Amino acid sequence: MPDHLNKDPALARKTTQEIESLVREEHAKLLAALISQLGDFQLAEDALQDGIESALIHWQRNGIPRSPAGWLLQTARRKAIDRLRRNKNFASKSHQITHDVKLNALMQMDSEEMAMRSAPPISDERLALIFTCCHPAIGEKSRIALTLHTLGGLSTGEIARAFLDKQSAMAQRLVRTKRKILSAKIPYAVPKPEQWNERLQTVLNVLYLIFNEGYFSGSTDGQMRVNLSNEAVRLTRILLELRPEEAETEGLLALMLLHDSRREARHDATGSMIALAEQNRNIWDQEKIHTGLTILQNALERQTPGPYQIQAAISALHAKAPDHNATDWQQIVHLYQQLHHLHPTPVIELNRAVALSYASGANEALKPMHDLKSRLSTYQPFYAAYADILQRTGQIEQAEKAYNRAIELSEEETTRLFLQRKLGAMLRAN
Repeated sequence: MPDHLNKDPALARKTTQEIESLVREEHAKLLAALISQLGDFQLAEDALQDGIESALIHWQRNGIPRSPAGWLLQTARRKAIDRLRRNKNFASKSHQITHDVKLNALMQMDSEEMAMRSAPPISDERLALIFTCCHPAIGEKSRIALTLHTLGGLSTGEIARAFLDKQSAMAQRLVRTKRKILSAKIPYAVPKPEQWNERLQTVLNVLYLIFNEGYFSGSTDGQMRVNLSNEAVRLTRILLELRPEEAETEGLLALMLLHDSRREARHDATGSMIALAEQNRNIWDQEKIHTGLTILQNALERQTPGPYQIQAAISALHAKAPDHNATDWQQIVHLYQQLHHLHPTPVIELNRAVALSYASGANEALKPMHDLKSRLSTYQPFYAAYADILQRTGQIEQAEKAYNRAIELSEEETTRLFLQRKLGAMLRAN
């Protein structure tokens, strides 16, 4: 950093905080705007990063502008033009020249004119870009991963965990997907309403994974994670306004609200995790529960069942139960069986086995858990659940091994401490 930028430490600190706040709150929106205008993921990401670096220099020298987000977007557009012009083969690449001309025209527009020219049928820019990214020409896993990375703001590691993949493999997938988009000339166009159906399920999956990362993550940046979940809920509400009476969208919104109703009860004052069975249900958000149950009922009345409606129905049974023991575990087992019929995955089998351990006793869950062991050999939640079931059947030595494996696989400190406390309590009691 140039020397003259260090003369006023207070200004430097204020500028850095302003930029960090802007990036945290507006990064995805700014990137969505750039992608829609540039038609190139990588160029948009590079230009935005250039703009952030430029802000760090200019804002310390000249002060923070009146509209920080607008300044950064305008600067990123200029940086994109600079990158295109620096390209060694610029003169021979007509499509880049077209980009350059288009960008220069964009630079001359005021914000109102730009909005009039580019207003898509999906008014929210981030939701529009999610639909754009979920192009059917790209494999579903790849388009979900790319959208989560680009617009959801999730790291490669976070996305890898969501798919039970290695981080290196997910990084390679993201690179290959961007290359395919460029080589196949897949258009960056917001789909028309008649094209929404073929992309809807992928969009719902993206929104749920964004919500989950905000809800279940053990990140120390609690406010950032709350914002992530809230944004997923907001976008799902907009989607439901665009496509009213869509049962699976209603199911997803209900599921999010029912999960989120328990947020305040999931951690104690020190930030330590609290298991569902031990949560204070008196502080569950009753307004969110009521809204979620109402939306779910509307969805179920349409008689077009789907996976998000089933998951919301499971969450509804937890919300209605006065305590953990009074939960209708038999019904939850049945719902997981229905869900597994639609999506036969080992994670759903795991959830069914856990529900079975409460519905019919821990011993009944031992065989399905043993059968899952080879398929979920690196999945931390499997070992945490297995340890609990082994403990409840009196197999303390085996439970200790499972707890240690779960702790070893835990990437988040809050989860690791939670499991260590459970292991310690078990050993002291035996």
